[in-house]
Amino acid sequence: MPAVVKAFIERHIEHIKYPSKKSEIVAACAGMAEIPKADKEWIEQNLPDGNYKSADEVIRALKL
Repeated sequence: MPAVVKAFIERHIEHIKYPSKKSEIVAACAGMAEIPKADKEWIEQNLPDGNYKSADEVIRALKL
C-alpha cells in the first residue's frame, strides 16, 4: 500500500468511535465519502475480525 494511502487511512480512522468491531469500522469507512472505494474495500478485506480499542490497534492489524 502506498505511503500516501497509508497516511490517508490513518488520519480518517482516528475519527471512528472506539471500541469498535470490524463491522463498525467498515461501516464507518463506508460512510466517509473522502475515502476512495478501493481503499474501503481494501480495509474490509484486510482487517481481521475483532474488537479494536483504538485507531492504533486498527493500524497494527492492517499492518500499515
